[in-house]
Amino acid sequence: MPDCVKNYANGKTYEHDEVPAPIVANYEDLIAKPSRISCIRLGPKFSSHGDDENPDVRHVLFTHLGSETSGGSVHIMDLAEPLMPTAISPIKEVASFKCTLWTAEYDYTRPRAVIGTNTGAAFVDLETGRTSWFLHCKSDVFAEQIFNSGNSILCGLRNGAIIAIDFRERRDRFSMRRVTYPPLDKKSGSSDKAWFKLRGNCQATRMPSSISSLVSLQFDNQYFLASSMDGSVRLYDHRLLQRGAVQSYEGHVNSHTRIQLGVDPQEKFVMSGGEDCYLRLWSIKSGELLFEDKFSDTVLSTVCFRKYNYSDNVFNPEVVNKYMNDYPLGAWLASQEGFYYVNWFSM
Repeated sequence: MPDCVKNYANGKTYEHDEVPAPIVANYEDLIAKPSRISCIRLGPKFSSHGDDENPDVRHVLFTHLGSETSGGSVHIMDLAEPLMPTAISPIKEVASFKCTLWTAEYDYTRPRAVIGTNTGAAFVDLETGRTSWFLHCKSDVFAEQIFNSGNSILCGLRNGAIIAIDFRERRDRFSMRRVTYPPLDKKSGSSDKAWFKLRGNCQATRMPSSISSLVSLQFDNQYFLASSMDGSVRLYDHRLLQRGAVQSYEGHVNSHTRIQLGVDPQEKFVMSGGEDCYLRLWSIKSGELLFEDKFSDTVLSTVCFRKYNYSDNVFNPEVVNKYMNDYPLGAWLASQEGFYYVNWFSM
């Protein structure tokens, strides 16, 4: 097991505890890109020879950020292919762009992705590479979420705006239209406004700083969590978006870093690292800070709980009890130091 994988439980760090070790393959020669990977997302089983009864995820979506010499790009990796650099490459470049790709989301209802760039947001067909832009703006799209069975998209922008775009009407009825919006750093007496050009019905709200993370809840998909780069963490209702947040969570520390929020499978808790290197856990319902501890010397910027399949009835009490008996509340976390696995045996 690599030394960078650590298991953290009950206030102690065990560097050599038994946790699932990763399978590592070097694809540097297969991905000839001069920029870092900006986003990785697990995808559904689109392969025509895939076994519908096999719960394993068949594809991985990842994006390259882009650099001074080349733009960003979207790639698919087929996990059914051999994990050997000498074999036929399991990695396919779907599309490339002349802009920076900050984020992407896998649409589990159809073979497409939603990308967020420094010029707006777009759908990318993962089979053909065809790109359809639905949002143009002067502010980078840092975070996205897909909800309402793929018919609605949340976009979180550098200027603090959160835009909810609804496509439930026929797409050919939508034309690109311009919407003005007050800028985040508006100076006193200034009449300057930010603007969006978008297709679809739109609602918008804002946070005090650049959007860091967005997470839609599955149990009640009318709600989503958002964080911004001033330390704000808030809960919103899609139906009341323009009225602002319905809950806030105090204690998060952030000033300029893109840090992910994580939500447990039962959607009781929201978790995030902070720029002070602490990990914090809040009750989604009450907003109470339940846990905070520091066991890393670098920012825990990434968090991942176990994901349920849509066939799993995660809110059935029998399923919940079985899950909690077999798998205590736990999550994978990543910082520059490496990976941590965090367990809570009673909450």
